[in-house]
Amino acid sequence: MKSTVFSIKYFLLLVLIAIYTTSCSGIKAVPEGEYLYVGPKIAVLPDSIYSKSERKAFDAEINALLFPKPNKSFWGMRPGLFFHNLKNPEKKSGLGHWLSKKFGEEPILLSNVDVNYNRDLIVNRLENKGYFNVRAEAEANTKVKTATVDYEVTPNAQFLIRDVSYASDSSRIWQDILKTEKHSLLKPNQPYNLDVIKQERVRIDTYLRNHGYFYFIDDYLLIQADSSVGKHQVDLRLVLKPTTPKIAKYPYSINDIFVYVGNNDANYFLNYKKDTVPNYKNIVITDLDSLFKPKIFDNTIHFKTGGLYNRRDQSISLNRLVNLGIFKFVKNQFVIADSLNHKLNVMYMLSPSEMKSLRFETTGKTNSASYTGFEVSTNWQHKNLFKGGERFKFSVFGGMDFQLGGNNQGYDIYRLGSELSINWPRLIAPFGINYTGDYVPRTQATIGYEFQKRMQLYALNTFKTSFGYNWKYRTFSEHNLDVIEIFYVSPTSVTELFQNQAQTNSYDARILNKQLTFGPTYSYTFTNTMLNKKNTWYYKGSADLSANIVGLLTGANVKKGKEKEILGVPFSQYAKVENDIRFYHKVSPRATLATRFLAGVAYPYGNSKEVPYLKQFFIGGSNSIRAFRPRSIGPGSYDPKTAPSSFLMDQSGDIKLEANIEYRPKLFSVFEGAIFVDAGNVWLINKNEARPGGEFTKDFYKDIAIGAGVGLRVDIELLIFRLDLAFPVRYPYGEDRWAKIDLLNSRWRKDNLLLNFAIGYPF
Repeated sequence: MKSTVFSIKYFLLLVLIAIYTTSCSGIKAVPEGEYLYVGPKIAVLPDSIYSKSERKAFDAEINALLFPKPNKSFWGMRPGLFFHNLKNPEKKSGLGHWLSKKFGEEPILLSNVDVNYNRDLIVNRLENKGYFNVRAEAEANTKVKTATVDYEVTPNAQFLIRDVSYASDSSRIWQDILKTEKHSLLKPNQPYNLDVIKQERVRIDTYLRNHGYFYFIDDYLLIQADSSVGKHQVDLRLVLKPTTPKIAKYPYSINDIFVYVGNNDANYFLNYKKDTVPNYKNIVITDLDSLFKPKIFDNTIHFKTGGLYNRRDQSISLNRLVNLGIFKFVKNQFVIADSLNHKLNVMYMLSPSEMKSLRFETTGKTNSASYTGFEVSTNWQHKNLFKGGERFKFSVFGGMDFQLGGNNQGYDIYRLGSELSINWPRLIAPFGINYTGDYVPRTQATIGYEFQKRMQLYALNTFKTSFGYNWKYRTFSEHNLDVIEIFYVSPTSVTELFQNQAQTNSYDARILNKQLTFGPTYSYTFTNTMLNKKNTWYYKGSADLSANIVGLLTGANVKKGKEKEILGVPFSQYAKVENDIRFYHKVSPRATLATRFLAGVAYPYGNSKEVPYLKQFFIGGSNSIRAFRPRSIGPGSYDPKTAPSSFLMDQSGDIKLEANIEYRPKLFSVFEGAIFVDAGNVWLINKNEARPGGEFTKDFYKDIAIGAGVGLRVDIELLIFRLDLAFPVRYPYGEDRWAKIDLLNSRWRKDNLLLNFAIGYPF
């Protein structure tokens, strides 16, 4: 074995040396008399007056400015140049040409670098930061075939703001500007910063545009700087440019609101009749085909006749009209209705989309539990069922999962079901709600049925219905409240094989019980991951309550023999809370560190000794702890392999803890890599003799399962295909729980390596 390990290490070393040599050989292709540009070297002088962190900040900011960027390197290797040099100039096809085009990089030469331009960029950027006496020198430094550009930068002292003043008068616009003074971003004793000055102009412009000044723009504001006051200080003075047009200095109010619905009159905005009488709540509506009820526009358009123009009202109105999902195009225009009294007409031109659609979908899938299968569905949708933007959807679906190997071979799963849902673009409630969010609030109702047959074992009939609300005040956060959500599960066609199993395992016997849950559910989601920021977050918190009021009113208490029923079925009573927190940190432009923490608890009480199976927590699989198969971990230190004649690997719990960390570097082209560690488990709140060691105790941390692995992802814009190869690091059960990892042993690899194929990131 030692000789084998030595041979492999020796082979890998030779491969690395070969790659390094061939990658660096790209330098040989640099034309005669040219030098490969390998990057800048920046020195901030004098060292004595700047701390290490300040010099590091200077270095990072200056580096970000300089152009062009050198060829990408990795441990001194330049694979982009290596692939580029595989191309034969005399051939326009072949493997070398394809590799060069796909993965190659043109060499960045010293002659491509405009040294004087970069030096001026540095001076300009630091002056914008308040270093008015900055000096910068630049010089190329060449070696045999490579070159750097050395920059020596002397920022000197940074100027601070001494005073901020306003060139105000008694006009309406200046009175409104002065109202914002206490919120100014420009503060005495703060460093002069041109970026902050620009933000201050935008802040004032936003305030004015939200208070009627439709024709105002931030470019009309000028902030003058006087740096002659001495002691490295500067005075700032806010003025209106002399060229500011008169029309921009007055707030405008809303006169009439016009809505045109149709696809035929592109010149409506030019030909509308100014004396048209409003036909619904001060809105002039022209709906050529009578497609919509007028109320839909009153719910979406936030402007009111007689009120001041407000850019936020404009944004809300457009967001809501687009969010309805029933218009292909939404156009908005403002025209002066009364120049003397400063009034505007607001006009919307709306092009309806197709309201009805029929979609047929088929999906093939596989998972790490050795199940392979498919699902087909047919969906019919109407986006405007009652002419108020109501979305109606009816779907029928069916599918099957079968195992090609594994413990459950032969116990194939068949599913067949349908669902009907309707979604209203408003809040339907017995009391009035004044909703002011950016998006259209929605009321939603669903009803559905699914039949699931697990061959040779049992079948389940599942009925579900819900009624609730969905709303978003801002882009980043969303609320979902189901006032009532009802699940009823009834088993049927239970085989003798499964009944025998249930007699020896009370935990599996739960599936034979009818399950009824009903109550409110609520979830809150926040995410800013769509922003191009260094650090972004995702959070989802949810709460699920079942029969809490009914259980209280009926005095249900199963522990005292007072189990209550509804229509002959004992109802489940529990409280469930779950939290999902994710943090994404951009380590570099080409690498991200993603982390996730999950915590949940479901507590049975009153009419229930345990949480119903369909509401419990599960762990493992391609989106969880990838080194273990789905639902094969827990609860606690319980080892599923010790169960007598156990053919079901569905382990569940009332408490769930999970943590994941994953490093995601971009490799090349559409390929990304991953290195990850997953950890977690599920536990029971109450002790269960059929699952010894499954209860949650103060030593819960000893039951944590840990897995690790590597992954490859292919990002083709619309889809991300993912392959993750994982292995156990620590088992939650047994005497010696830490795994003995032996990657060179074929038997160990067969027993422990688990390949997960999935679509999309795991989190």
